[in-house]
Amino acid sequence: MNFLSRAFLAVAAIAALPGAALAQTAEEAFYKGKTVRLVVGYGPGGGYDVYARLIAPHVARALGTNVVVENSPGAGGLTALDRVYRAEPDGLTMMIVNGTPSALAQLVGQQGVRYDLSKMGHLGIVSAAPRVWTAGPNTPFRTPAEALAMARPVIWSAGGPLDGLADGAAMACEALKMKCKILLGYPGSNEAALAVTKGESDSIYQSDISAQNYTRSGQTRVMSVLARERSTLFPDTPTIFEQLTLDEEAQWWFDYRAKAETLGRILVAPPNLPAQRLAFLQAAVKKALGEPALITEGARMQYPIEYGDAEGARKAMADVVANLTPERRARIRDVVLREQ
Repeated sequence: MNFLSRAFLAVAAIAALPGAALAQTAEEAFYKGKTVRLVVGYGPGGGYDVYARLIAPHVARALGTNVVVENSPGAGGLTALDRVYRAEPDGLTMMIVNGTPSALAQLVGQQGVRYDLSKMGHLGIVSAAPRVWTAGPNTPFRTPAEALAMARPVIWSAGGPLDGLADGAAMACEALKMKCKILLGYPGSNEAALAVTKGESDSIYQSDISAQNYTRSGQTRVMSVLARERSTLFPDTPTIFEQLTLDEEAQWWFDYRAKAETLGRILVAPPNLPAQRLAFLQAAVKKALGEPALITEGARMQYPIEYGDAEGARKAMADVVANLTPERRARIRDVVLREQ
């Protein structure tokens, strides 16, 4: 490269800097004095509500604006997600989403689902957690083997057919060829967990993070980790792979579900946001979720913050939704929609 070429590139690079600075200043000016809604598709008190209220002040500081948490329960979070999908793409609405069941609902063509996660503005992953099989204090079984030997069906509590609780339980029951009944209709994960403590149901399929809310007080007990590796929150609880001899088909179901759970708690915005505003939001989320004070507070509360970027969320969704044979897709649909 000759001297004139190098000089031209240097001038071009310098000329580009004021534009970038102005673009950033324009986004900061846009958010100043405005309020951003952080939507939660579940009622107050559950794990998603706790996460939203934990991160909201940090996201607000990163954006230079106000962030309010808005609880909007219904259909396991899918009703709110449909509404956010149709919201004005102005950057003033975002949602913390249970990525796994939301992707599965789209995969199986769940009735009423009108969103397309691939078209939404992905802002990042807040955390991802392994799922556990939690039972009540008086549940008439102590181990998965005892549950399999039950004469009656094992009763699971859930909200909607694809709320993360119901579809996870359905997959576990399919993998184990276990007689099950899934009780739908609880407004959120908190109410579904309370149903286990009251004896209305035997079990709940939930994250290890959510499970700790009740195990601390002895209201429930974690019976099994439904993945190959143990939970860091429940290191003494064995995995389903350790407790039972699983055939190849059962292993596929648990491995697929564990991969789906890597989608975790994702932050999304409506589709069609202007590119600069989406990039500004993504940068703000990355900054907020990387703050040492937030990470420390999350660890103290045992709600870990484990930031994953937007591109990682998109790749995980492709593994769960796109990279399946038609036969597997049809089988998943049959299993997770069976209880409707």
